[in-house]
Amino acid sequence: MLTVRVGRRRRSLGTSGTALTAGVVTLPAAPDTLLEPLPGHLTGPTVDPLTRIVAPAAPTLPPAVPSLPPGMPTLPPAVPAQSVGGARIAEGFHDSGSHGPVPLLPGEHTLARRVRFAAVNACTIGSLVLGMTAIFLSMHSGARWAALCLVGCVTFDGLDGALARKLGVSSPFGAQMDSLADMCSFGIAAPVVVYSSVHNTARPGLIAGACVLVAACSAIRLARFNVSPKDGRFFCGVPTTMAAAVLGLAVLIGLRPSGTLAVAAIAVLALAMVSGFPYAKLARIVKLPPWLWLAPAIGAFIDYRITFAALVALYLASGPLLWLRQRSGAAAR
Repeated sequence: MLTVRVGRRRRSLGTSGTALTAGVVTLPAAPDTLLEPLPGHLTGPTVDPLTRIVAPAAPTLPPAVPSLPPGMPTLPPAVPAQSVGGARIAEGFHDSGSHGPVPLLPGEHTLARRVRFAAVNACTIGSLVLGMTAIFLSMHSGARWAALCLVGCVTFDGLDGALARKLGVSSPFGAQMDSLADMCSFGIAAPVVVYSSVHNTARPGLIAGACVLVAACSAIRLARFNVSPKDGRFFCGVPTTMAAAVLGLAVLIGLRPSGTLAVAAIAVLALAMVSGFPYAKLARIVKLPPWLWLAPAIGAFIDYRITFAALVALYLASGPLLWLRQRSGAAAR
Protein backbone atom coordinates (compact mmCIF):
# COMPACT_ATOMS: atom_id res chain seq x y z
CA MET A 1 0.00 0.00 0.00
CA LEU A 2 1.30 3.48 -0.92
CA THR A 3 0.27 6.58 1.05
CA VAL A 4 0.60 10.00 -0.62
CA ARG A 5 -0.07 13.36 1.06
CA VAL A 6 -1.86 15.75 -1.31
CA GLY A 7 -3.41 19.22 -1.02
CA ARG A 8 -7.15 20.14 -1.40
CA ARG A 9 -8.58 23.58 -2.22
CA ARG A 10 -10.88 25.15 0.41
CA ARG A 11 -12.53 28.54 -0.09
CA SER A 12 -12.71 30.69 3.04
CA LEU A 13 -15.88 32.68 3.72
CA GLY A 14 -14.09 35.76 4.90
CA THR A 15 -11.47 36.07 2.22
CA SER A 16 -11.38 35.94 -1.50
CA GLY A 17 -8.32 33.67 -1.63
CA THR A 18 -8.12 29.97 -1.46
CA ALA A 19 -6.26 27.73 0.89
CA LEU A 20 -4.90 24.18 0.60
CA THR A 21 -5.87 21.62 3.13
CA ALA A 22 -3.76 18.57 3.57
CA GLY A 23 -5.20 15.19 3.01
CA VAL A 24 -4.09 11.67 2.67
CA VAL A 25 -4.83 9.56 -0.37
CA THR A 26 -4.34 5.88 -0.14
CA LEU A 27 -3.43 4.12 -3.39
CA PRO A 28 -4.22 0.49 -3.89
CA ALA A 29 -1.43 -1.99 -3.63
CA ALA A 30 0.17 -3.32 -6.81
CA PRO A 31 -1.10 -6.66 -7.92
CA ASP A 32 0.87 -9.70 -6.91
CA THR A 33 1.36 -10.86 -10.49
CA LEU A 34 3.12 -8.68 -13.01
CA LEU A 35 3.52 -9.10 -16.68
CA GLU A 36 6.92 -10.35 -17.81
CA PRO A 37 8.93 -7.33 -18.94
CA LEU A 38 9.87 -7.01 -22.53
CA PRO A 39 13.47 -7.50 -23.50
CA GLY A 40 15.74 -4.52 -23.14
CA HIS A 41 16.05 -3.94 -26.87
CA LEU A 42 12.21 -3.66 -27.20
CA THR A 43 11.55 -1.28 -24.31
CA GLY A 44 12.18 2.43 -24.33
CA PRO A 45 13.02 4.76 -21.46
CA THR A 46 10.71 4.55 -18.43
CA VAL A 47 9.09 7.60 -16.75
CA ASP A 48 8.41 7.86 -13.00
CA PRO A 49 4.78 9.19 -12.65
CA LEU A 50 5.60 11.08 -9.45
CA THR A 51 9.00 12.62 -10.09
CA ARG A 52 8.76 12.85 -13.89
CA ILE A 53 12.37 11.61 -14.11
CA VAL A 54 13.17 9.72 -17.26
CA ALA A 55 15.13 6.56 -16.53
CA PRO A 56 17.38 5.20 -19.29
CA ALA A 57 16.55 1.92 -20.92
CA ALA A 58 18.12 -1.16 -19.44
CA PRO A 59 21.24 -2.26 -21.34
CA THR A 60 21.12 -5.39 -23.39
CA LEU A 61 23.33 -8.09 -21.84
CA PRO A 62 24.95 -10.80 -23.93
CA PRO A 63 23.57 -14.26 -23.49
CA ALA A 64 25.25 -16.31 -20.84
CA VAL A 65 27.66 -18.97 -22.05
CA PRO A 66 26.73 -22.32 -20.60
CA SER A 67 29.49 -23.96 -18.65
CA LEU A 68 30.89 -27.16 -20.07
CA PRO A 69 31.35 -30.26 -17.96
CA PRO A 70 34.87 -30.99 -16.73
CA GLY A 71 37.13 -32.60 -19.29
CA MET A 72 35.16 -31.32 -22.26
CA PRO A 73 37.50 -29.69 -24.85
CA THR A 74 36.92 -26.03 -25.55
CA LEU A 75 37.42 -24.13 -28.77
CA PRO A 76 40.25 -21.58 -28.88
CA PRO A 77 39.29 -17.91 -28.99
CA ALA A 78 38.85 -16.28 -32.34
CA VAL A 79 42.09 -14.97 -33.79
CA PRO A 80 41.97 -11.32 -34.83
CA ALA A 81 42.53 -10.73 -38.48
CA GLN A 82 45.39 -8.59 -39.65
CA SER A 83 46.12 -6.98 -42.94
CA VAL A 84 49.41 -8.04 -44.46
CA GLY A 85 50.26 -6.91 -47.95
CA GLY A 86 46.65 -5.94 -48.67
CA ALA A 87 45.28 -9.38 -47.74
CA ARG A 88 43.37 -10.24 -44.60
CA ILE A 89 44.93 -13.14 -42.79
CA ALA A 90 44.58 -14.52 -39.30
CA GLU A 91 47.50 -13.94 -37.00
CA GLY A 92 49.42 -17.11 -36.38
CA PHE A 93 47.65 -18.96 -39.21
CA HIS A 94 49.61 -20.17 -42.21
CA ASP A 95 47.98 -21.87 -45.11
CA SER A 96 50.72 -24.01 -46.53
CA GLY A 97 48.64 -24.90 -49.52
CA SER A 98 48.19 -21.31 -50.65
CA HIS A 99 51.86 -20.81 -51.47
CA GLY A 100 53.93 -22.63 -54.03
CA PRO A 101 57.49 -23.86 -53.54
CA VAL A 102 60.18 -21.29 -52.83
CA PRO A 103 62.04 -20.45 -56.07
CA LEU A 104 65.59 -21.80 -55.99
CA LEU A 105 66.90 -19.00 -58.21
CA PRO A 106 66.04 -15.48 -57.06
CA GLY A 107 65.39 -12.82 -59.65
CA GLU A 108 64.39 -13.29 -63.27
CA HIS A 109 63.92 -16.85 -64.46
CA THR A 110 65.24 -16.39 -67.97
CA LEU A 111 66.71 -19.28 -69.90
CA ALA A 112 70.23 -17.83 -69.76
CA ARG A 113 70.11 -17.39 -65.97
CA ARG A 114 68.76 -20.89 -65.52
CA VAL A 115 71.60 -22.34 -67.58
CA ARG A 116 74.17 -20.42 -65.54
CA PHE A 117 72.48 -21.49 -62.32
CA ALA A 118 72.54 -25.13 -63.42
CA ALA A 119 76.24 -24.90 -64.38
CA VAL A 120 77.18 -23.53 -60.96
CA ASN A 121 75.27 -26.23 -59.12
CA ALA A 122 76.78 -28.86 -61.41
CA CYS A 123 80.17 -27.92 -59.95
CA THR A 124 78.77 -28.47 -56.45
CA ILE A 125 77.33 -31.85 -57.45
CA GLY A 126 80.69 -32.68 -59.04
CA SER A 127 82.42 -32.10 -55.71
CA LEU A 128 79.90 -34.39 -54.04
CA VAL A 129 80.41 -37.12 -56.66
CA LEU A 130 84.20 -36.93 -56.35
CA GLY A 131 83.91 -37.19 -52.57
CA MET A 132 81.87 -40.37 -52.84
CA THR A 133 84.32 -41.72 -55.43
CA ALA A 134 87.19 -41.07 -53.03
CA ILE A 135 85.44 -43.17 -50.37
CA PHE A 136 84.91 -46.06 -52.79
CA LEU A 137 88.52 -45.95 -54.01
CA SER A 138 89.92 -45.87 -50.48
CA MET A 139 88.01 -49.07 -49.69
CA HIS A 140 89.89 -50.88 -52.47
CA SER A 141 93.48 -49.81 -51.70
CA GLY A 142 93.35 -46.85 -54.04
CA ALA A 143 94.48 -44.19 -51.54
CA ARG A 144 96.47 -42.19 -54.10
CA TRP A 145 93.56 -41.98 -56.54
CA ALA A 146 91.23 -41.19 -53.66
CA ALA A 147 93.52 -38.35 -52.59
CA LEU A 148 93.48 -37.05 -56.16
CA CYS A 149 89.67 -37.02 -55.99
CA LEU A 150 89.91 -34.91 -52.82
CA VAL A 151 92.05 -32.38 -54.67
CA GLY A 152 89.35 -32.30 -57.35
CA CYS A 153 86.75 -31.65 -54.64
CA VAL A 154 88.76 -28.66 -53.46
CA THR A 155 88.93 -27.35 -57.03
CA PHE A 156 85.18 -27.68 -57.59
CA ASP A 157 84.45 -26.06 -54.23
CA GLY A 158 86.42 -22.96 -55.15
CA LEU A 159 84.99 -22.93 -58.66
CA ASP A 160 81.28 -22.98 -57.83
CA GLY A 161 81.42 -19.99 -55.49
CA ALA A 162 83.51 -17.92 -57.90
CA LEU A 163 81.21 -18.76 -60.82
CA ALA A 164 78.06 -17.97 -58.84
CA ARG A 165 79.36 -14.50 -57.99
CA LYS A 166 80.69 -13.81 -61.48
CA LEU A 167 77.53 -14.99 -63.27
CA GLY A 168 75.18 -13.30 -60.82
CA VAL A 169 73.32 -16.45 -59.76
CA SER A 170 74.22 -16.59 -56.07
CA SER A 171 71.34 -17.94 -54.02
CA PRO A 172 70.57 -19.35 -50.56
CA PHE A 173 69.92 -22.70 -52.21
CA GLY A 174 73.42 -22.72 -53.67
CA ALA A 175 74.93 -21.86 -50.30
CA GLN A 176 73.11 -24.75 -48.63
CA MET A 177 74.09 -27.14 -51.41
CA ASP A 178 77.72 -26.09 -51.08
CA SER A 179 77.67 -26.65 -47.32
CA LEU A 180 76.17 -30.13 -47.65
CA ALA A 181 78.63 -31.11 -50.39
CA ASP A 182 81.53 -29.84 -48.27
CA MET A 183 80.40 -31.99 -45.36
CA CYS A 184 80.34 -35.07 -47.58
CA SER A 185 83.64 -34.39 -49.36
CA PHE A 186 85.71 -32.72 -46.66
CA GLY A 187 84.04 -33.92 -43.47
CA ILE A 188 83.50 -37.58 -44.41
CA ALA A 189 85.55 -38.51 -47.48
CA ALA A 190 88.79 -36.82 -46.37
CA PRO A 191 89.11 -38.61 -42.99
CA VAL A 192 88.13 -41.93 -44.60
CA VAL A 193 90.91 -41.54 -47.16
CA VAL A 194 93.41 -40.63 -44.44
CA TYR A 195 92.40 -43.62 -42.34
CA SER A 196 92.83 -46.01 -45.26
CA SER A 197 96.29 -44.56 -45.88
CA VAL A 198 97.83 -44.46 -42.38
CA HIS A 199 95.85 -46.98 -40.32
CA ASN A 200 98.84 -49.36 -40.39
CA THR A 201 101.24 -46.81 -38.87
CA ALA A 202 99.64 -46.71 -35.41
CA ARG A 203 96.88 -48.32 -33.42
CA PRO A 204 93.78 -48.36 -35.59
CA GLY A 205 91.69 -47.09 -32.67
CA LEU A 206 93.82 -43.96 -32.29
CA ILE A 207 93.81 -43.23 -36.01
CA ALA A 208 90.06 -43.82 -36.16
CA GLY A 209 89.50 -41.48 -33.21
CA ALA A 210 91.53 -38.72 -34.86
CA CYS A 211 89.60 -39.15 -38.13
CA VAL A 212 86.26 -39.06 -36.30
CA LEU A 213 87.44 -35.82 -34.68
CA VAL A 214 88.02 -34.39 -38.16
CA ALA A 215 84.44 -35.27 -39.16
CA ALA A 216 82.93 -33.76 -36.01
CA CYS A 217 84.98 -30.56 -36.23
CA SER A 218 84.11 -30.21 -39.91
CA ALA A 219 80.39 -30.30 -39.10
CA ILE A 220 80.83 -27.71 -36.34
CA ARG A 221 82.96 -25.51 -38.58
CA LEU A 222 80.46 -25.55 -41.44
CA ALA A 223 77.48 -24.89 -39.18
CA ARG A 224 79.29 -22.01 -37.49
CA PHE A 225 80.26 -20.55 -40.85
CA ASN A 226 76.63 -20.59 -42.02
CA VAL A 227 75.37 -18.56 -39.06
CA SER A 228 78.34 -16.24 -38.49
CA PRO A 229 79.01 -12.83 -40.08
CA LYS A 230 81.57 -12.98 -42.85
CA ASP A 231 85.00 -11.33 -42.61
CA GLY A 232 86.62 -10.39 -45.88
CA ARG A 233 90.16 -10.64 -44.51
CA PHE A 234 90.39 -13.68 -42.24
CA PHE A 235 88.77 -17.02 -41.58
CA CYS A 236 87.64 -17.84 -38.07
CA GLY A 237 89.46 -21.15 -37.75
CA VAL A 238 90.96 -23.20 -40.56
CA PRO A 239 88.33 -23.71 -43.30
CA THR A 240 87.28 -27.26 -44.08
CA THR A 241 88.39 -26.82 -47.69
CA MET A 242 91.96 -26.09 -46.65
CA ALA A 243 92.00 -28.90 -44.09
CA ALA A 244 90.85 -31.37 -46.74
CA ALA A 245 93.45 -30.03 -49.17
CA VAL A 246 96.18 -30.60 -46.58
CA LEU A 247 95.01 -34.15 -45.88
CA GLY A 248 94.59 -34.99 -49.56
CA LEU A 249 97.98 -33.59 -50.59
CA ALA A 250 99.68 -35.34 -47.67
CA VAL A 251 98.37 -38.69 -48.88
CA LEU A 252 99.06 -37.83 -52.53
CA ILE A 253 102.75 -36.99 -51.99
CA GLY A 254 103.24 -40.00 -49.73
CA LEU A 255 103.84 -38.10 -46.49
CA ARG A 256 103.87 -40.86 -43.86
CA PRO A 257 104.83 -39.64 -40.40
CA SER A 258 105.19 -42.02 -37.48
CA GLY A 259 102.05 -43.28 -35.80
CA THR A 260 102.04 -40.91 -32.82
CA LEU A 261 103.01 -37.91 -34.93
CA ALA A 262 100.30 -38.74 -37.49
CA VAL A 263 97.60 -38.93 -34.80
CA ALA A 264 98.78 -35.66 -33.24
CA ALA A 265 98.92 -33.86 -36.60
CA ILE A 266 95.41 -34.98 -37.58
CA ALA A 267 94.01 -33.97 -34.18
CA VAL A 268 95.67 -30.54 -34.27
CA LEU A 269 94.33 -29.90 -37.77
CA ALA A 270 90.83 -30.90 -36.64
CA LEU A 271 90.88 -28.65 -33.58
CA ALA A 272 92.23 -25.75 -35.64
CA MET A 273 89.00 -25.82 -37.68
CA VAL A 274 86.83 -25.05 -34.63
CA SER A 275 89.26 -22.63 -33.01
CA GLY A 276 88.63 -18.90 -32.83
CA PHE A 277 92.02 -17.96 -34.25
CA PRO A 278 92.09 -15.77 -37.38
CA TYR A 279 93.62 -17.40 -40.45
CA ALA A 280 94.46 -15.49 -43.61
CA LYS A 281 92.44 -16.22 -46.72
CA LEU A 282 94.08 -17.53 -49.85
CA ALA A 283 93.69 -14.19 -51.64
CA ARG A 284 95.84 -12.50 -48.98
CA ILE A 285 98.43 -15.28 -49.06
CA VAL A 286 98.84 -14.96 -52.83
CA LYS A 287 99.48 -11.21 -52.45
CA LEU A 288 102.53 -11.77 -50.24
CA PRO A 289 105.83 -10.37 -51.57
CA PRO A 290 107.46 -12.71 -54.13
CA TRP A 291 110.71 -12.98 -52.18
CA LEU A 292 108.84 -14.79 -49.39
CA TRP A 293 108.15 -17.66 -51.79
CA LEU A 294 111.82 -18.09 -52.64
CA ALA A 295 112.61 -20.31 -49.65
CA PRO A 296 109.64 -22.69 -50.20
CA ALA A 297 110.53 -22.96 -53.90
CA ILE A 298 114.11 -23.95 -53.10
CA GLY A 299 112.95 -26.33 -50.37
CA ALA A 300 110.55 -28.05 -52.76
CA PHE A 301 113.50 -29.03 -54.97
CA ILE A 302 115.40 -30.40 -51.99
CA ASP A 303 112.61 -32.31 -50.20
CA TYR A 304 109.06 -31.46 -51.14
CA ARG A 305 107.58 -33.57 -48.33
CA ILE A 306 109.40 -31.73 -45.56
CA THR A 307 108.73 -28.39 -47.28
CA PHE A 308 105.01 -29.17 -47.46
CA ALA A 309 104.90 -30.15 -43.78
CA ALA A 310 106.77 -26.97 -42.82
CA LEU A 311 104.36 -24.74 -44.76
CA VAL A 312 101.35 -26.42 -43.14
CA ALA A 313 102.86 -26.03 -39.67
CA LEU A 314 103.63 -22.37 -40.38
CA TYR A 315 100.07 -21.71 -41.49
CA LEU A 316 98.63 -23.43 -38.40
CA ALA A 317 100.92 -21.36 -36.17
CA SER A 318 99.94 -18.11 -37.91
CA GLY A 319 96.47 -18.20 -36.34
CA PRO A 320 97.56 -17.92 -32.70
CA LEU A 321 100.23 -15.37 -33.66
CA LEU A 322 97.68 -13.14 -35.42
CA TRP A 323 95.33 -13.51 -32.45
CA LEU A 324 98.05 -12.37 -30.03
CA ARG A 325 98.91 -9.46 -32.30
CA GLN A 326 95.29 -8.30 -32.53
CA ARG A 327 94.86 -8.65 -28.78
CA SER A 328 97.98 -6.65 -27.97
CA GLY A 329 96.93 -3.95 -30.45
CA ALA A 330 93.48 -3.70 -28.84
CA ALA A 331 95.04 -3.45 -25.38
CA ALA A 332 97.37 -0.67 -26.54
CA ARG A 333 94.40 1.39 -27.78
